[in-house]
Amino acid sequence: MAITDTVDEPAAVSGGTRPRAGQFLTWLGVAPFMIFALLFLILPTAQLMVGAFQDAQGHFTLNNIARLFTDDILSAYWISFKVSFVSAATGAVLGLILALAAIQGGLPAWVRPTLMTFSGVASNFAGVPLAFAFLATLGRIGLLTALLRQYLDFDLYGTGFSILSFTGLTLTYLYFQIPLMVLIIAPAIDGMKTEWREACESLGGSGWYFWWRVALPILFPSILGSALLLFANAFGAVATAYALTGSSLNIVPILLFAQIRGDVLHDQNLGYALALGMIVVTGLSNAGYIWLRARTERGRA
Repeated sequence: MAITDTVDEPAAVSGGTRPRAGQFLTWLGVAPFMIFALLFLILPTAQLMVGAFQDAQGHFTLNNIARLFTDDILSAYWISFKVSFVSAATGAVLGLILALAAIQGGLPAWVRPTLMTFSGVASNFAGVPLAFAFLATLGRIGLLTALLRQYLDFDLYGTGFSILSFTGLTLTYLYFQIPLMVLIIAPAIDGMKTEWREACESLGGSGWYFWWRVALPILFPSILGSALLLFANAFGAVATAYALTGSSLNIVPILLFAQIRGDVLHDQNLGYALALGMIVVTGLSNAGYIWLRARTERGRA
């Protein structure tokens, strides 16, 4: 008994110290992320939330929130809603079709990794480079505009199209919305079991019947959640919109940029209130995405 106790005691001590050391190293590993989130996300968000309820002298006021309901600002929110909704809905549909074709469409094996690689790059390609690319392609003297005029005798801008308009901005957003949808929906498509299709076919169901009555209802929460994430992604985009349209399109990110950066209408606290409204909208969209994703994962568990 004495020998057994002597042997077991160091093991117990060792077993007690190793988890503590491992836990310390684990926290040390996530420390850079936590510091980054604190400095660049949590503290700035807290500052603008406080600033939204202050005037220029630092006194408490609800005037900034009340001004969000003026006609000009409501119009900016409405245009932002429309751009975000159209780009999210279109991106969700086209991205879903692309992902289904690459994953379950029977295409050559190299198509999927190629599409995923491109989607990973394109979903993060935004801001000034993306705006310049679309201006160089679809601007008044852009490459595609010139080719259509020269070889097809088709004046794109004669139809009323403008890259600086609602349609142009929505089309530009689709460049990163479609690839983002591909990346988000791909795991949900991978989760579709072949047994479900086989069971449907054994009961006499066609391919269309399987997709309409089985696959789409199962994928619908993932599709809706992905569309909400695309909506939030478009609603918060500012660099692309500002670089592409400047002040020609009255959307919330551009109006916010003008208030914070400074112009004749400079009002930093109103800018904070505008940012707070954007946080509420994007926060609700992201919360809806997280809830739908958790519901989908529970349903497949």
